[in-house]
Amino acid sequence: MSHSLFTLIENSLPKDRSRIILEAPDRTHGLRDWSADYLLSFAARLASLFAQRGLESGDRVALQVEKSPEALGVYLACLRGGFVFLPMNTAYRFDEVDYLVGNAEPSLIICDPSAEKPILEIAERNATPHVLTLDAEARGSLMDEAAQVTEIVPPVAVEADDLAAILYTSGTTGKPKGAMLSHRNLASNGLALRDGWRFTEKDVLLHALPIFHAHGLFVACHCALLAGARMIWLGKFDRDMVIRELPRATSFMGVPTFYTRLLAGDDFNRDLVAHMRLFTSGSAPLLAETFEEFRARTGQAILERYGMTETGMNTSNPYDGERRAGTVGFPLPGTEVRVMSDEGVELGVGEVGGLQVRGPNVFSGYWRMPEKSAEEFAEGGWFKTGDVAMIDADGYVHLVGRAKDLIISGGFNVYPKEIEELVDDMPEVLESAIVGVPHADFGEAGVAVIVLRPGASLDEKTVIARLKEKLANYKVPKRAFFVENLPRNTMGKVQKNLLRDEYRDACKN
Repeated sequence: MSHSLFTLIENSLPKDRSRIILEAPDRTHGLRDWSADYLLSFAARLASLFAQRGLESGDRVALQVEKSPEALGVYLACLRGGFVFLPMNTAYRFDEVDYLVGNAEPSLIICDPSAEKPILEIAERNATPHVLTLDAEARGSLMDEAAQVTEIVPPVAVEADDLAAILYTSGTTGKPKGAMLSHRNLASNGLALRDGWRFTEKDVLLHALPIFHAHGLFVACHCALLAGARMIWLGKFDRDMVIRELPRATSFMGVPTFYTRLLAGDDFNRDLVAHMRLFTSGSAPLLAETFEEFRARTGQAILERYGMTETGMNTSNPYDGERRAGTVGFPLPGTEVRVMSDEGVELGVGEVGGLQVRGPNVFSGYWRMPEKSAEEFAEGGWFKTGDVAMIDADGYVHLVGRAKDLIISGGFNVYPKEIEELVDDMPEVLESAIVGVPHADFGEAGVAVIVLRPGASLDEKTVIARLKEKLANYKVPKRAFFVENLPRNTMGKVQKNLLRDEYRDACKN
C-alpha cells in the first residue's frame, strides 16, 4: 500500500480523466482549463525533469513564483517524485530568501523570470545546484525543459512519515523555523477536512488564496483534489473577479480581510450567494461583527476553524450544527485538544490556559532544530501551540489570546522579534517594541514604538521605508511612534500589553 499523498490524490480525482478540474479565468496566456489527465501528466513530466536534473527523493525544491496552475503542478510533481516542497512567500525580499535557502539547502529553486538575477546570486552564495524560471503566463525555462521530457519516471514510493513539505514560520528568535510536514500529516488533515466539510465531485471551489501558505495550498487544494472537485483558480483576491465568479462556485475559503472587502459593496448580497453551500474563514480571528454582518446580509453563517502551519487544521465549527461567532468549534476527527495551566495541569471547562494539540496532523518538528522542536512538545506528543484558549461547557474552543505576542495581519503571521531586530539595528535607535493593534481591513497591524539614542533624529516615514527594503510588506508596521522610555515590569520585561492599549486606535481610519 502506498503512503504517498500523490497517490491518494490521483485515486481521488474523477475517473473520467478528461473532466476539467482547474479553471484559471483571469489568465490571458497558456492553458486556460486543466483536465485531471493534464494535471497528472504535467506533474509526471516535472517530476521526471527534476529526476533528470539529478534530484533524489528527500531533496528540497524551493518555489517563489506568482500563483498559477503550473505552480500547483510543481507541488504535485514534488509529491510524485518524493521531493520536499518548499514554498516561499512572493513578498519575501533578498535577505529573507537568502536565509531560507541557506537553511533548507534546496537542490532546485524555481522563481519568476523577473527575480532570476537575485535568485542566481542567492543560489551561488548557498551552492544551490539548479535554478529554473516560471511565470504566471506559463512561460520560462521550466516549461521549456518540461516540454522536452520524453521518459516519464514512475512515482516514487514513500513512507507515511517521509517529508512532503517544509513551510517556514517566523519565530520569537527572529529567525524563521521550517515546519516539517509529512505525507501522513497532510493526508490525514486533508481527508478530515474533505469529509467534515462535505466536499464531493459536485463542488466548485473558488480559490483566491495564495499557495505559499498552508491555508491556500493544503486546506483549499487538498479539499478539492481529494474530492475530485473543480477549482476556479484566481491569481489573487480581486473583489470584482470574486463577485463575477461566485455564481459558478459552491464554496469559498477566505481570510477575514476577504469578507470585510466583500461586505463593503451592496453587490454582495443574498441573491448573489443563494446557491453557495459553504464559506469558511481562517488564518486570523474573524470578528464577531463581521460574522453577524455576513449572516444578516446573506443568510449564511461563515464556518470558522483554527489551525497553524505546524499542525494544519485542528478544530472547526460544525458543518451541521451551530456555528458560533467568536469560537473555532470542536476538534477535528483524530485530533485532540486540551488546555493546560503554566504548571502543567489540565484545566477544566471555562478555564483559560495554554492550548495543546495532538494527532496525526501534528508535525514532527522544525528543520534542523532538534532542541527547539523538543521544547515545543509536552510529554505524550502534545504540541504547545502558543495560543491561549478555553473550552466552554458545550465543547467549543475559544481563542482568547496569543502567547509570544504573535501578530496576525491579513491572515499572515508576523513575529515582532524579527522586526524589532531590524529596527534596533538602525543607528539612531536605542530600542524598540513592535505590537499588534486592531485594523479594520487586516484584522491586526503592527505598530513600532521606538526609543531613540540621545541626540538622534528619525521620523516615521524613514523607519517604514527602511523596513520595506528588508521585509515583506505584510510584516512592515503601519505606524511608528517615538517615546522616551518603554514601559517595563519589575523584572525589566517590556509590558507590551500597555503599549497595545495605548496605541490600539493608531490604525483606525
